[in-house]
Order: sequence, then C-alpha cells, then structure tokens
Amino acid sequence: MGQQEKVATSLAGAVSEEISASLTAVDAELARRYPGDPGTRQPVHTVYVPGDAFTSGTIRSWGDQALKALDEHAPDATSFATALGIPDELAAPVHERVRAKLEREPVEDLRIDFEDGYGPRPDAEEDEAAARAARLVSQAYENGTAAPYMGIRMKCMEAAVCDRGIRTTDVFLTGLMQAGGLPDGLVLTLPKVTYPEQVTAFVRLLEAFEQAHGLPAGRLGFEIQIETSQSILAADGTAAVARMIDAAQGRATGLHYGTFDYSACVGVSPAYQASDHPAADHAKAVMQVAAAGTGVRVSDGSTNVLPVGPTHQVHDAWRLHYGLTRRALARAYYQGWDMHPGHLPTRYAAVYTFYREGLEQAAGRLAAYVAKAGGDVMDEPATAKALSGYLLRGIDCGALDAAEVARLTGLTRADLDAFASPRRGGLTVTGP
Repeated sequence: MGQQEKVATSLAGAVSEEISASLTAVDAELARRYPGDPGTRQPVHTVYVPGDAFTSGTIRSWGDQALKALDEHAPDATSFATALGIPDELAAPVHERVRAKLEREPVEDLRIDFEDGYGPRPDAEEDEAAARAARLVSQAYENGTAAPYMGIRMKCMEAAVCDRGIRTTDVFLTGLMQAGGLPDGLVLTLPKVTYPEQVTAFVRLLEAFEQAHGLPAGRLGFEIQIETSQSILAADGTAAVARMIDAAQGRATGLHYGTFDYSACVGVSPAYQASDHPAADHAKAVMQVAAAGTGVRVSDGSTNVLPVGPTHQVHDAWRLHYGLTRRALARAYYQGWDMHPGHLPTRYAAVYTFYREGLEQAAGRLAAYVAKAGGDVMDEPATAKALSGYLLRGIDCGALDAAEVARLTGLTRADLDAFASPRRGGLTVTGP
C-alpha cells in the first residue's frame, strides 16, 4: 500500500447541514412524485369487449378462436415463423409458448367497455349491463377463470355523458362489493380526458365510493386514456398529461394511447391513422416522459386491421400487427390494445420473440454486473435495473421461465425484483 493521504477540508460542518436542510422539501417532493415502478406485473395487452357482449365464456372463447386461427392459417412452427419473419432458431419455442399461452391464459387484461364500444343506451339497459358485468367479474375471480386484470371503461367526464359515466362506475363497483369485495386485479379506465380537472373529478368520485364502503383511502386506482391533443399540450403550452398524473393524487396506474381518436383529433386522414404515425410517436413520447419515474405505466394503442378472410389476407394483417407490436416494445411501450381474437397469436409471438432473442445477452450482462466481471459493455446501476425489468417482464408473460433465467444469471426472482424496483426492497444497487 502507498502512503496514507492526509485529508483536509475547508468548510465547517454547519455548511453541509444547512444545505441538506434546504433540500428537505425537495427530497420529500421527489419521493412523492417519483416513487419509481410499483414492482407489479404489467399486462402485455388490454382486450376490449363491449358491455353487452361480455359473458362468462368470453376469455375462453377468445383463446379458442385464436387457436383456431393458428390451426387454419399457420398450423405448425415453420409456417407461423415464415409468415411473421421469426428467426429459425426461435420458431419452435415461440410457437410452442404461444399455443400454451392461448390454452392457459389467452387474455392478460380485459376491459368491459361502456364507452365507444358500447355507445349510448337507455339508462335502464346500461344499469343492467353494468350490474351484470360486476356479477360476472366477481364470479370469474371466485372460480379461477378471470384474467389477471379485469375492469370497465366507463363514459368520460364531459358534460353530455358525465352523469352516465358516474352511475355506471357506481353500479359496477357496488355490484362487486355486494358480491364479496373488490378483486385485486380490478382496473378502471377513464377515457377522453382533456383537462386535469376531469381527473380531479374522477378522484372525487372514487374517494366518495371508498368513504361510503369504509375502504382504505386510495384503494381505487385508474388508467387515464390519452385520446385528444389537449391531453398532450394544454392551451397554455404546458404538458397537460403531466398535470393529469399530478391531479390523480397517486391513483393513476397507466396512460393509454387511443390511436384513432387522437389521430382524428389532430387531423390525420383515416388511411394513415396508425400507432406508428409521427403524430402518434410524438404523443406517446410526451406520455412516456411525463410518466417516467412516477410509477404510472404507458400503453400503446391498437390496430384496426383485423386478421380475417383468406390466409394471405390473415398473414398480411398478422405481419402488420406483429411489426407494430415489436416496434412498440423497442420503444419501451410494453402494453397495447387487442381488439380481435385473431390478434392474440401475433401479440404473444411478438412479445415472446422480443424477450427470447434478448435473453442470453441480458442475462449475461446482468450476471457480469453482479459479479463485477466487466466484459465488453460497462453497465451502470440504472442499466442493471433495466436488465432486471426486462427479464421479469419476460417471466411474467410466459416468454421466459424463472428457472432458465436463474441458471443464466445466478439470481433468484427475489434478487431480480430487488434490482428492478426500489419498492420491492432487498439489494442495494451500486456501481461496478
């Protein structure tokens, strides 16, 4: 060892104490506004079903229809991979996992729609449909046939439909309470939000419901649907979506991009309305930055091109959906909408290919980081966090197995959780 250095300082301890004290309020604000990822599973998609079309067999029916489409238009791994451009070495494992997913858990998140997919109905009819939805959702969770996440999209907070949206929410939530309580996977989606005050109004509704039933404050969260230009850029030039997250008072769980309403709002011609249009990219980039660090997750929208008809037409639609999904994943939009059972095979094919083709590299980099082994990439703590999140998302959706990730990284699920989110506790992530 060399000569021990003499350490000298010039500032009194009071200077450090004063500076630290001056930042106390900022520290508290950072912790409140940017708590980080919640550390829970994020579904890879949301399936929308009109309120009058949802039945106890809807989820299984979607899975069966998706399997039938595979059998008819891509009956084996080679034909499926050829249609989508999946690498040869991944053709068999992806095809096998897609089929297993459609048999086991075809839908990860289901929204019973009382907005655009349902439309205006007589009050008595919508009341009955909302009560029926509550009964069926409750029964699904009780008998084990539910999707991991389920809920409703009510009508928005605009004057013409505000009262109806409030009543449908009340009927649905009351029905759940009467049937045994709110399920853990409950999700509510508030559409067509243009002003933060509409978010505040919805928060007030949920607060009143919690108080009426003696529920813990904050028990009910919700997604904010971004479908208008005003939700991205307010009249005063500020990012309205950031103010909406703040107005939710910690209840916002997601920002969902509405491809076609938003495209129409900014004047995109119908033939060019798609999730990869530059207007869509701008909106989602603003959403992404506004949500970063808040624990609010961002979801892409949908395609309206349905995989129906003869095989060549189905393959064209599949390639489009597969490509859009892969594009979204590369841009860190890990969730999207699926509007037809025929979209399920390509949703899972895109997701599974994304995680399986990056498995060995991600696992190797994380293992090297933990072992301080270096390698040809110098990763930082933030990258270790991202690598863990990548592997966890792959495990959660069925693309990866926990055992194979553990074998490649030497890390348990608890280790990955601790790296991925400070809310999960555990490891202290430091630099190499």
